[in-house]
Amino acid sequence: MLHIATKVRFLEDVLVECTFDDGKIYQYDMSKMFKKYPKLKELRTNRKLFTSGRLDIGGYGIIWNNEIDFSASSIYECGVLVGEFDIPLAKNIGVVLGGARQDSKFTQETLSKATGINQGDISRIEKGLGNPTLKKIEKILNALGKTMVITLKDKKD
Repeated sequence: MLHIATKVRFLEDVLVECTFDDGKIYQYDMSKMFKKYPKLKELRTNRKLFTSGRLDIGGYGIIWNNEIDFSASSIYECGVLVGEFDIPLAKNIGVVLGGARQDSKFTQETLSKATGINQGDISRIEKGLGNPTLKKIEKILNALGKTMVITLKDKKD
């Protein structure tokens, strides 16, 4: 599953902190990858370069320059969880549906054809920008061969 970063911060040494669309915040020590990718060592010796990194347009990774980038999914999967925050319900549903679509190897276009829902609407739903009806959610779940379980929790103080 792809993990989409929505924010990146550059902390001490070569520690990167990413906030993800599911509300999780991970930190990753880039020095773990210096042996495998020697070019990354430049991030430690050049603080200006390190802090100049930015998320790519889709939030799939961090880009420093034409030679240095790193995947957001690697940070999510191998980093240390340092925080979490509640995300709005529409965003939460969108993240879950987008992940299920990816896990099922559907593109937004193929899901659109399978459900009759406009591809743009699917994109907005997955980004948490749409307000899908239960009927649309049901169409998506049926096309993916999935069911949704809803769990209620007490709000955190």
